[in-house]
Amino acid sequence: MTLQDRDIFKMKAHVAKALAHESRLIMLDVLKNGDMCVCDLTDVIGADQSTVSKHLSVLKNCGILSDHKEGNKVFYHLETPCVLDFFRCALEVIRKRTQAFRVIQ
Repeated sequence: MTLQDRDIFKMKAHVAKALAHESRLIMLDVLKNGDMCVCDLTDVIGADQSTVSKHLSVLKNCGILSDHKEGNKVFYHLETPCVLDFFRCALEVIRKRTQAFRVIQ
């Protein structure tokens, strides 16, 4: 394995870590319908603005989200909607695991 291959795996792990939080997954699901400001995402998540901003920063830093300002508000945009394909795959894993679990019982 080359050093470049290892770097690619590190970057993939960075993205996976960014997705590994329930609140961030909710944000991505909501943002698939269009841009939203931090204040609206705060209402959706039910957390304070600083917590939501930290989650948004994680997603932005790995390239999943971008942002833009309109007046005093910062709006977030789902920059890479293909990440939602991962969730469809994750649901398939959950379905198969659940079905296997039912058979074992």
